[in-house]
Amino acid sequence: MKKILAIEDEEAVRANIVRFLKLEDFDAIGADNGARGLQLAKELIPDLIICDLMMPEMDGYTVLENLRQDRLTATIPVIFLTAKSAKEDFRQGMELGASDYLTKPFTREELLKAINTQLAKQEAIEQKTEEKLDNLRHSITLSLPHELRTPLNGILGSAELLMLSADSMSAAEVSEMAELIYLSAQRLQDLIQKFLLYAEIEITSKDPKKIEMLRTSYTDFPVTSITELAKQKAKKASRDADLFLDLKAATVNISDSSLNTIVEEIIDNAFKYSSVGTPVRVINTLESNKFIVEISDRGRGMTAEQMANLGAYMQFDRQLHAQEGSGLGLTIAKRLTELHGGKLEVNSTIDRGTTVRIELPMNAE
Repeated sequence: MKKILAIEDEEAVRANIVRFLKLEDFDAIGADNGARGLQLAKELIPDLIICDLMMPEMDGYTVLENLRQDRLTATIPVIFLTAKSAKEDFRQGMELGASDYLTKPFTREELLKAINTQLAKQEAIEQKTEEKLDNLRHSITLSLPHELRTPLNGILGSAELLMLSADSMSAAEVSEMAELIYLSAQRLQDLIQKFLLYAEIEITSKDPKKIEMLRTSYTDFPVTSITELAKQKAKKASRDADLFLDLKAATVNISDSSLNTIVEEIIDNAFKYSSVGTPVRVINTLESNKFIVEISDRGRGMTAEQMANLGAYMQFDRQLHAQEGSGLGLTIAKRLTELHGGKLEVNSTIDRGTTVRIELPMNAE
């Protein structure tokens, strides 16, 4: 049953619309003003909103503008009800993202036709989204064998050598083969986890309720975990002296695990694609309820095309191959940041380095 929210300050009109919608087998909810309607829209996430244009305190334009600014409600179709028919009024609404207009007085048939038209359009959009997810699954299916082949070959080759020649090998040689197998297996595991995490992120991004749940999470004083992660990455790269940290505590609207994933992917790339002896800086600032982290290096950098394609569906496997795996980690960090209501920006110049800026909302309490 499709859920429709009717925002109308005239009680008789609102009651008639809600009654008619229920008779047409819709789950109809009424709101008597714009502020209440906006609140219900964010709580209930209806399939469609019918909104009066001229209301006291908060008019339909303001309601629509607020809906379009929130990712959870940005794509909900909105049909305006108005006694105004001036061309500039229609244009203003359409520029803000209105789906349709009905001029008062209107018939039940006109209302039902407008609703069915918008629901059909929305269903087509959702179908297109599902096709994109299918393309993603197909892309993973094609890319996975290619990306897994290198570490898998390392495991198979070293294991075969041990099987055939273990008796004639020294303890040091056996230990070396075992280490190769372990490192290849570890790389294989990392790749699988990244592919699965990326797929999970993309599927979650199409579910408003899951996004809402993500944004209710928060982490207290993330400085400790960020510092520990950065030091671990520096030690693994044998570059303890190259790491520079300047971090301040805050309470951020993101889970500890998601925050760690974002920071880990970016710091890992910073060490991986810069040379020993060049600095990797991890600095954060607190600005206007935003937790901002900047991670910079003086490494190989990325082209404008690689940055533009970051996160694109159809560039999925091409990114991986072109950037030797770094593209997927950066894409994961970017998509996770966006899912939590934040923003990730990359500023990079070939052979001069990369700076990744992560903005996340801070807990207002």
